[in-house]
This record gives sequence, structure tokens and C-alpha cells, in this order.
Amino acid sequence: MTFQLIILIALGVAALAIAAYAVIADRQRRQVIARTLVRNDLPQVSGAIFRGAGLPASSLRARLMALAPSGWRSDVKARDKLVQAGFDDPVAPLAYATARLVLLVAFPTIAALIVVGKPLPQMIVVVACGAAFAYILPHFYLVRAIRLRQEGLRRSLPDAVDLLVLCVESGLGLDASLLRVARELRDVHPDVSRELMLVNRKVNAGMPREEALRSMYSRTMVHELQVLVQNLIQSEKLGSSVAKVLRVYSETLRRKRRQTAERKAAVAPIKMTIPLVVMILPALFVVILGPAMLSIFKFLGTK
Repeated sequence: MTFQLIILIALGVAALAIAAYAVIADRQRRQVIARTLVRNDLPQVSGAIFRGAGLPASSLRARLMALAPSGWRSDVKARDKLVQAGFDDPVAPLAYATARLVLLVAFPTIAALIVVGKPLPQMIVVVACGAAFAYILPHFYLVRAIRLRQEGLRRSLPDAVDLLVLCVESGLGLDASLLRVARELRDVHPDVSRELMLVNRKVNAGMPREEALRSMYSRTMVHELQVLVQNLIQSEKLGSSVAKVLRVYSETLRRKRRQTAERKAAVAPIKMTIPLVVMILPALFVVILGPAMLSIFKFLGTK
């Protein structure tokens, strides 16, 4: 029993260490981005933001990157998914792969310790279920993080486009407008503010504007952002008014968001039917019919 307790403690400490490292790294990255939004120090911060790191690598971090298998560091598919979820640090694929490995070891081990002494078929089933859960859990977490971030970007995009319209119509250029909107929205809509700031930094670092705008869509995979990018690129190529294009698209986004809200409101009664029938109506029947049924049973018992 003591050996099992030691294994559980070791696995718990390893999981807590990985979680603490991920939280600290994400907090440091967000602090650096917040400082770049406040000050206009392009030569010093544009390279760091362009790389997505923002902080010099510590000795422990550098050693982990050097010791990790190359496949963990260069997993393109996992890196793209992590970037879409908002984890764009260079060490994110390594942390994700390490977390998956720890879970694949920890969950079956804990499951085996729980059912130790049980029949062998039962132990095999429980350990297999633990391994399957450990394999699926990181994927579901990542998919959920991507979905929540995309929903947040969709909700905040109309406000960002409205501010872009105001900035462009007031005489600012497109790059200056993107920078101003990113600064104005950093507290209200941090995700869209961060994406606009990255576009501005990439342009300042020498990347063509069209490529920088397209990279914003590839980082988020939000259809509304793709349409915005296409409108901006097309208006720039054809020489049409950016303000008019943005105003028309802003009205489209507002109308689409209103239609989405109306659709959800129309579907809400249907979704509430099942919980109403399963949870509320049985209790209501018991309260209403309970006394009557007791009276009937009492009457029949006296016969």
C-alpha cells in the first residue's frame, strides 16, 4: 500500500508541475503582449511578437527543448491546432506531447492501483478504459479550447470592424487603424486585439500586408475573419474605398449576429422540453397525484 501511495504522489507532483509550468508560461506570454499593446516600441518587441515567444528561453526550457524528441517539437498538425486554441508559444507542442504522455502513464497506473487484487479480466477492462480516457481527454480539451476561442472572435469581430470603420473614415491608414483598434480592444476583446496586433507587428517586420492578413485567418480558422481579409485585400488591389467595404461588412456581421440570436431564441423552447419532461413533470405529478393516490390506497385498504 505504501508503494502505491508513493506512485500516486509522484504522478500527482508531475501533473502539478506540468500544469504550473503551462500556466506560468501562458501568463508571461500574455504579460509581454499586454506591454507591447501599451507602448509603441516597435524595434524592440516586433521580433519577439513575430516569433510568438516574447521572453528569452530559460536554461530549463532550453534543456527541455534540446532533450525532447524532434517529432514532439515539429509536429505541424498539433502546432497548428495549438495556435488556433491560442497557445502559440514555441514550447507548446512539447508541453502538449508531454502532457499526453504523462496522462497515458498516469491514468492506467491509477486505474490499476484502484482495482488491484480484482480478477484479471476486470483489471484489464479498467486499465484499458483509463488508457482510452487519457488518450481522448487532451484532444477534447484542445477542440473545446479552439471552439471557445473561435466563438469569442465571432462575437467580438463586429465591434472591431466598427472601430476600423471609424479609424479609416477619420483619416488613419489601414496599418495605423489596426494598431489603434488593437489597443482599444485589449481589455474588452483580448483575442481579436492580439490577432490585430500580430498583423501589425508582422507588417512592421517586413512581411507583405496580404500575407500578414491571410496568416490571421490561418491562425484562427474563423470564416468571418476570412471574409474580412478577402474584402481588405480586394479593396486594396482594386483601389476601392476601404471604409465603404468595412461599413457594408459591419452591417452584414450585425445582421448575422442578430439572426443567430433569433435562431437560438426560437430553438430554446424545444431544447427545454426534454429537461422539463424528465426532471420537472415527474416531481409535479408526485406532488399533485401523491395525496390522491394515498387516499385511494387507504380507502381500498379499509375494504
